[in-house]
Amino acid sequence: MATQIAPHGGRLVNRWLRGPAREEALERARRLPRVRLDAREAADLEMIGDGALSPLTGFMGQADYRSVVAEMRLASGLLWALPVTLAVSRAEAESIREGEEIALEDPGGRLMAVMRVAERFAYDRGAEAARCYGTTDPAHPGVRRLLRQGEVYLGGEVWLLDRPPAPFAEYRLTPAETRAEFARRGWRTVVGFQTRNPVHRAHEYIQKCALEICDGLLLHPLVGETKDDDLPAAVRMRAYEAILEGYFPRERILLAVFPAAMRYAGPREAVWHALCRKNYGCTHFIVGRDHAGVGSFYGPYDAQRIFDHLDPAELGITPLFFDHTFWCRTCGAMASPKTCPHGPEERVALSGTRVREMLYRGEAPPPEFTRPEVARVLMEGLQAAARPQSVET
Repeated sequence: MATQIAPHGGRLVNRWLRGPAREEALERARRLPRVRLDAREAADLEMIGDGALSPLTGFMGQADYRSVVAEMRLASGLLWALPVTLAVSRAEAESIREGEEIALEDPGGRLMAVMRVAERFAYDRGAEAARCYGTTDPAHPGVRRLLRQGEVYLGGEVWLLDRPPAPFAEYRLTPAETRAEFARRGWRTVVGFQTRNPVHRAHEYIQKCALEICDGLLLHPLVGETKDDDLPAAVRMRAYEAILEGYFPRERILLAVFPAAMRYAGPREAVWHALCRKNYGCTHFIVGRDHAGVGSFYGPYDAQRIFDHLDPAELGITPLFFDHTFWCRTCGAMASPKTCPHGPEERVALSGTRVREMLYRGEAPPPEFTRPEVARVLMEGLQAAARPQSVET
């Protein structure tokens, strides 16, 4: 364990209360004002508790928030890419006093944590959108959410009490647990792979390239809230299981879920994802083409270029950059523009929209695009989701 990469900020945070302290907090929570979180805030809260967002111990106060938006740094000067905030309406904010505790509920109304409110502060939505998302266009899903949320942020430390029921329990490993598993396996170098999409041959190619230089791979799909047209997490997870069963050395892969919600913040989110995986114990992190992008809001390599402006020692995790990859008919193999001399007409390239249309029709994408086992899982999952659900009367 002593040889593992240090968490961001030097210490892995744990904000879970146990034993008598938890029982006492549960009793207090029954009498506290309650604030209900949305899906992204609840995911952020869980990650604060587990240490995935180390060094954060709660939702950001004004000094950290303003510094992160303007400079990509906490008020302490530590590199940090995106705000982690709790928004409430003005009416809610007026009913909460600074210095008092509140109870935090998940979107379903279940108690998750208590929070001591240190600050209430207004913020500039336009400035946050422009700096963090690079746009103020409400067509961007992150900006749209920002424009709809409450007008006041609450900042303060949190203490977690209960983890609401969540899917993929066997894969829901905390940073302390992934670090322990890396140590058990003797991995000194670990590469993290972030995805919100079903695995295909391009993913497989860059994962295996990374495995050539690292001891192990943390396959870490995001399972928090995503856009409505993204594939359901349950279908994606079955696809990951299918490809690991037949095409990877299992002793060199750890499949675990990343509970975060997508922000679609492109370059800044790529840095944020890297810092989170550093907390999980990864020494390397794959940054592919259009990482965390959406629509045409970012250039295809903006998420890689942002790392050119960061001090590698301060970042503390090594980014691995990959170009667009494809199956080349002439090469008879996966390749990229860096390795293949042949023209676009030789490349098997399908858009996500085209693949979804094929899957809904029960038509398997070509094996050069995705493994047959994965295509079968995706077809079955999407067709089941598309069927009208019977209603019992």
